[in-house]
Amino acid sequence: MNVKQISVVMSNEPGSVLRMAKTLSKNDIYIRALTVADSSTFSTVRIIVDNVLWASSVLKEAGFTVSLSDVIAAGVPDTPDGLASVLEILDASGINIDYMYEIRGNKRHITTEGTDMQLFVFKVSDNARAMEAFGAEGVKVFGQGELSAL
Repeated sequence: MNVKQISVVMSNEPGSVLRMAKTLSKNDIYIRALTVADSSTFSTVRIIVDNVLWASSVLKEAGFTVSLSDVIAAGVPDTPDGLASVLEILDASGINIDYMYEIRGNKRHITTEGTDMQLFVFKVSDNARAMEAFGAEGVKVFGQGELSAL
């Protein structure tokens, strides 16, 4: 159950991310998660949105360079050792984490089976193995529809 992440490459200059955000806003697209990685000349903005196909289309139409990739959205127990416990599952399976970031929806936390969760996006070296490892250890993985509803 992968989630589609949109990566937007843009010049690293004032107003670039604002222009992207306004493009999404004008089209009633909700940003559920966002992270920015920069270099001296360009930035890569990675976003999870409520409507991937529409967002990709309007961003391309507005002149942005857009690509889609599969990532995993997983629930991490909202405890001091919650993140470490989930990372240990990936480590024990020999799965490398390329990057990760937190998802924020309308709700700060999600409760699953009586446990408060924070949602994280994981870009890993092997999605299939990571999903299998998470499933074996009872880590809740969220689909695109579930994230869109946040």
